[in-house]
Amino acid sequence: MTISAAPVDMAMRDPELGRSRRWRRQSSTPKARGLATVTVIYLLWSLVPVAIAVLFSFNAGRSRSVWQGFSLRWYTWDPVGSVANDPSLRSALTHTLLLAVVATLITVPLGVTLALALDRWRGRIPSGANFAVLMSFVIPEIALAIGLLFMITLLATPFTLGTTAQVIGLITFQLSYPVVIVRARMLTIGKQYEEAARDLGATALGAVRRALLPMLYPAILVSAILVFADVLDNFVLVRYLSSDASTETTSMRIYSAARAAPTPALNALATLVLIASLTVVLLGWLAYRRWGKSEGEESSLGAFAGNF
Repeated sequence: MTISAAPVDMAMRDPELGRSRRWRRQSSTPKARGLATVTVIYLLWSLVPVAIAVLFSFNAGRSRSVWQGFSLRWYTWDPVGSVANDPSLRSALTHTLLLAVVATLITVPLGVTLALALDRWRGRIPSGANFAVLMSFVIPEIALAIGLLFMITLLATPFTLGTTAQVIGLITFQLSYPVVIVRARMLTIGKQYEEAARDLGATALGAVRRALLPMLYPAILVSAILVFADVLDNFVLVRYLSSDASTETTSMRIYSAARAAPTPALNALATLVLIASLTVVLLGWLAYRRWGKSEGEESSLGAFAGNF
């Protein structure tokens, strides 16, 4: 009996075909099926409640559990309770977006600068600063919020509770994200590109600006997206550092209103925050694609998600 070697030869000549066959064999194993099942269950458990909350933001009635027809009532045309016509909801949404934009614009440049300094500077002081940055991942957010609250209210600080205190608290809490992400990117790049730029006559600052920063672009972009998205739904820090209703955010508003008689307007408010977050992610991916095409690197959605 003779066995043909044609399929084997074809797989050896076509690596893609060989990889496809190996992937099919591996995906048919019990372990692969089990992992796929767990992944699907996790995605359903995470996304279905969000989808239900978004769906009921378009409910025509006041119920948040009984569907009464599709409507944009709680977004626009309800004269009292819609997001567009309720001053408290509109103020909370505006203030949340303001905090997210301001905190991101300040945190990311500070984080990138600190990451560059910690990577280049040696000694006890930078080691202590590096330890302090990493400690922010361990310290509970409520402990940081209470500490900032006591500092602002008991010490002679140049600012009081309110928007400025909230911005400073958010920067303090979010600064570790760009520092860690940018330093991780710098470890993969190395120092040879800066050294080559210096050999070609660039100054130290010019080498960083022309050689290093363009290569750090994906890390800076991801840091900005993470900081913006995390500030949008922050509750503990902004709650402790707020002063009055004018500094109330969407998370605070939803928390306080949910304990009374909530309407689908809260779902609409949360949906608008979700849209803002997804819009930033989409814009980040488009910017990443543009950068990838200009640099000749992979710019697919999977490659973009791998930077997070």
